[in-house]
Amino acid sequence: MQGEQRARTIFLLLWTLITAVKLVIAARLPLFVDEAFYWQEGQHLAAAYSDLPGLTAWLSRLGVELGGTHILAQRLPFLAIGAALPWLVSRIATRWFGAVAGWQAGSLTLLMPLSGTLGMLAVPDVPMALAAVLCLDAGARLLRNVDAAAAVKLGLGLTIGALSHYRFIGVIVVGFIALLLLPQGRRMLRDPRVWVALAVGVLAWLPLLSWNADNHDAGLKFQVVERHPWAFQWSGLWFLVIQPMLVTPILCMAMWKVALAGTRSGGGARAQWRYFGLVGAVSTLSIFALGFFTDVERISFHWPLPGYLALLVAVPVVLNGWPRWLRRTGWWLAGAGLALAFGYYLMASTPSLREQLAGYKYYPRNFAGWEPLAAVVRDELADMPAGTRVLAGNFKVGAELGFQLRDPAIEVLRHPLNDKHGRSAQLGLWGLLHEGPRTGPMLLVLSPSDQRYRDLLARYHDICAQVGPLPPPRVVSYDHGFQRFLLFRLPAARAPGPCVTPAMAWIDTPQPNAAVDGLLDVRGWAFKDGVGLTRVEVLVDGVPAAEAAYGRAYDITSFWTISNDPQHPNVGFDARIDTRALTPGRHWLGLRLHGNDGSVETWQEQALVVPAARP
Repeated sequence: MQGEQRARTIFLLLWTLITAVKLVIAARLPLFVDEAFYWQEGQHLAAAYSDLPGLTAWLSRLGVELGGTHILAQRLPFLAIGAALPWLVSRIATRWFGAVAGWQAGSLTLLMPLSGTLGMLAVPDVPMALAAVLCLDAGARLLRNVDAAAAVKLGLGLTIGALSHYRFIGVIVVGFIALLLLPQGRRMLRDPRVWVALAVGVLAWLPLLSWNADNHDAGLKFQVVERHPWAFQWSGLWFLVIQPMLVTPILCMAMWKVALAGTRSGGGARAQWRYFGLVGAVSTLSIFALGFFTDVERISFHWPLPGYLALLVAVPVVLNGWPRWLRRTGWWLAGAGLALAFGYYLMASTPSLREQLAGYKYYPRNFAGWEPLAAVVRDELADMPAGTRVLAGNFKVGAELGFQLRDPAIEVLRHPLNDKHGRSAQLGLWGLLHEGPRTGPMLLVLSPSDQRYRDLLARYHDICAQVGPLPPPRVVSYDHGFQRFLLFRLPAARAPGPCVTPAMAWIDTPQPNAAVDGLLDVRGWAFKDGVGLTRVEVLVDGVPAAEAAYGRAYDITSFWTISNDPQHPNVGFDARIDTRALTPGRHWLGLRLHGNDGSVETWQEQALVVPAARP
């Protein structure tokens, strides 16, 4: 009894603390771009969408209907689901392994970084995790005795999963495999009540199947074919390396012990033990194997979560058989991992801290700069003719600005990024893909940060083909230019003339993060298609440090073959700055580019390091 009370108290304290932290972070963290698109889908209610079934959009709409168009309101239904999951896992573990193990399983669900942070973002993995746990619970109960209540829970879980994501098909397949490997499972599948529940789950896929039938299987093709290379990639090894870090190493070891136990036979409660182990093992091993062949460009580290939740149910039994020091280390490591995950989200939600990640791999670009951008867009619209519409460069900009401006009908230019994320078909159905002709003035908002630099000039020329020559832009730059937007006031009628693009530049010397001291030579090139440049200023920490000598012969047309800058090949620049007055530490080297059309554009900065010890 003392052990049970202690485990219960720890769970309640952890649940209260972690839920409070999640609420605080969710209220501060800027909207992730996918969340913004789900909000937009929720404003165009439908049974299914091009990228997902309908449930994520419906939950997002429910949140803003209850709490207004605010990031916390949109996330509240997902936070509620995330808060409920540890209780559900605890209840399952209690039923099969006792109250102490049950409360401990709930606590571990709270502490494991992947599940502990669940719900802070309004994404489909949240209801999908709920569906997986409901099906897991129902399956374990049906193994012991088939009854109507367990069959109803199975049908509910299958329905929620079908309305959450295409990936839930994998959860269903894994569950079937686990049941077929168990004698009790094969017996259970002969009961008609189970097949009624399965039939209900199948019917839940009809809205998605209907959408695909009406739209040439666009969603199915994207999820199954287009987003994945389906060719072996050694980069899939990173998936295997990062997973023990995301669930913490000792907890990972314990989960694999549960998975191995699933291969052993036995009776009584052993059937459920094997069931949890088999579901977790088949799920995680399948995803690890697919990681070598599937999409590695976008975030996928959360995919094994349903399998991990199945393993967590029995993990306390394994941990309680280990030495005390190892158990304690496992618990503390899980807590430390969750604290680090919360720390990352807090850093992403704090502009001054987020700026420190600029230039690093884990810079959270998809969280950065949207609210300040919306303020500048409002400022521009106030100074333009009444009725001016916003035109976004891609779906990310359109959805984020839509949320900030309370406008779910912002038109979007055709962009490879829309195709890459499976959003073009949906934008087309809404009539929001801009086809070129304008009936009035528009404010074009581009995000060059979303484009690979080697493809940026071609993208600019493609935009010229869609809307005409681009006027001088207003540059909106955050975090040293690692999140950068360009705003163009487009007239009501398309302007004639050759393609005019934003400026392009590169610093050859010094290299990023170079250690510098004394006089520093800065060399590179810069051009602006259609009109050319007049001046290049060199900035240090945003302050002019030197006027570059611009116009040195530097032929770059062998790479930028489509460039039409009239000053080619004389687009090189040279400058010298004095770094002796700079304090030791990290500083930022930038450029300010002046065009012949009167444009003034700041360029993305790169870091310089002034050593603490100087000669």
